[in-house]
Amino acid sequence: MNQNLLKIASEIQEALKNGKAIVALESTIISHGMPYPQNVETALKVEAIVRKHGAIPATIAIINGQLCVGLDRSEIEKIGKAGNSVTKASRRDLPFIIASKKNGATTVAATMIIAHMAGIKIFATGGIGGVHRGAEKTMDISADLQELAQTDVTVVCAGAKSILDLGLTLEYLETYGVPVIGFQTEEFPAFYSRKSGLSLNYTAQSPEEITQILKAKEILNYKGGCVIANPIPENFEMEYTAINQATEQALEEAAAQNIQGKEITPFLLDRIKQITSGKSLEANIKLVCNNAELAAKIAVAFCHKE
Repeated sequence: MNQNLLKIASEIQEALKNGKAIVALESTIISHGMPYPQNVETALKVEAIVRKHGAIPATIAIINGQLCVGLDRSEIEKIGKAGNSVTKASRRDLPFIIASKKNGATTVAATMIIAHMAGIKIFATGGIGGVHRGAEKTMDISADLQELAQTDVTVVCAGAKSILDLGLTLEYLETYGVPVIGFQTEEFPAFYSRKSGLSLNYTAQSPEEITQILKAKEILNYKGGCVIANPIPENFEMEYTAINQATEQALEEAAAQNIQGKEITPFLLDRIKQITSGKSLEANIKLVCNNAELAAKIAVAFCHKE
């Protein structure tokens, strides 16, 4: 590994050296997931939550072609203010952003790659990408799923984004052997909603129980990641029918405007926010904070596993 390519903040280096709990955090949610200044405020709040629960936050992004693990406030501000003008970086984009020495906001897939390079095992995000609705025609399937199949990082999320085909997303994860564990739920959460109608095979009641499962996965020497499906807190969830109607409307508008590929997710999230009068953005912030708390507790338990 070229040491000039991977830039790990001194606090993260010290934590890695001493076996302290660390939680990786993505940066696409800062640039493409929310408007400024809520994006920066949320990023800083999420980092504070991770610290409160005993772990060290490692927000990940690409700055001037360097893979940065642990951003300072000015770097978070830079990504947040630039918004959609920052390249949304998945696996395929990394060589180009590095070679051109540009800035990139990491998706779930790219964050997993860089976290794994740094030796970080636990990652908190909002929702993973997945199989898009209509994928049988478009073949639009998020690179997040393949990354989960091959990169050993545990992802704490509120399920997959509700704009997706959740049933096919679960089928894809099952095909590639990715464990999906419901945290105190037997149902796969639907991002803004705790309910999707899709049952899960496995559930865990505590961070310690999740840690034991991850330990068993290590003993088996399995490659690939693990999904911890953590439902949005009940008092912040949105009614499933209402959010699904907003999603359908946004999808129709995206089709009419021929919006595809990496542009579709930020477009849909923004339109759903408008259609729901901002309620979806509020729910998004709450679920990200909830995931950060659980991820920190898992990271702490993982560091103390026997």
